[in-house]
Amino acid sequence: MVIQPVQKNLWEGAPGASSAAGGQGAGASSFTDELKSKIGEVNNLQNQADAAVQHSAAGGIDGIPETMIKLEEANMGLLLVAKVRDKALQAYQQVMQMQF
Repeated sequence: MVIQPVQKNLWEGAPGASSAAGGQGAGASSFTDELKSKIGEVNNLQNQADAAVQHSAAGGIDGIPETMIKLEEANMGLLLVAKVRDKALQAYQQVMQMQF
């Protein structure tokens, strides 16, 4: 069993890092693409939760527990996006305070 060094895994795909394979692989994606994808997923969760609430309010056969689960999933996704935003802003502010 081969154990890969931790440093190699941390530096793979970093901007400006060179790799033995000659750049990013075919499956590599940027942070921006991943962020857009995850925000889209959270939007879909929000839409599903809204639809579940409307369906439940209209007397649908879905019970309250299923509706609450969808609402909580959407809430957790939104909280995660807010945390990522806060961390990105914090990192930006730290970079702006650096003196060169």
